[in-house]
Amino acid sequence: MKILIPFYSTYGHVYKMAEAIAEGVEKVEGVNAELRRIEEAIPEETLKEIGAFEAQKDFAHIPECNLDDLKEADGIIIGTPTRFGNIAGQVQNFLDTTGSLWMEGALIGKVGSVFVSTASQHGGQETTIRNLHTTLLHHGMIIVGLPYSFAGQGTIDEISGGSPYGATTIAGSDGSRMPSENELEGARFQGEHVAKIVAKMTV
Repeated sequence: MKILIPFYSTYGHVYKMAEAIAEGVEKVEGVNAELRRIEEAIPEETLKEIGAFEAQKDFAHIPECNLDDLKEADGIIIGTPTRFGNIAGQVQNFLDTTGSLWMEGALIGKVGSVFVSTASQHGGQETTIRNLHTTLLHHGMIIVGLPYSFAGQGTIDEISGGSPYGATTIAGSDGSRMPSENELEGARFQGEHVAKIVAKMTV
């Protein structure tokens, strides 16, 4: 069984969360995680100007996601930064190419899940996830979030992302804050939770 983890990351925050999601997936016997990078649409010169070019070198080795990857997966956990309370344009562009899969019904019945990064605590984490859920539902997917059995999302001891809709991280207004251990643990929990459901469904 295979869980696909397609992600888009500008500065590496979503990539770090994607790695943690994969760690959680692979805790479940017989289920493999497969990371796939969603294609960058920002020109290289602009990436250099905004300080993202060097950061993206950390995950440039990961293959770009294609439609066959989605079709062959037993479950899909998508990661995106937030853009004004919505998903990043790169992710939307990629999803806009999935019309042929919709026509085939290729994703119907597959488990779908989402994780995100925002600059601030109230920067649209939940709206971004819910907006992406809309696309997954149009593909006939079964939505899975991050249940409250992950106790870390109830913490008040620190600023932390995480909601029942999915694992999240807070990058800070200047992008300097990388995912905390609690946020990474939420991502691991979500990955494992999705993998357990996929395993049950494919028995």
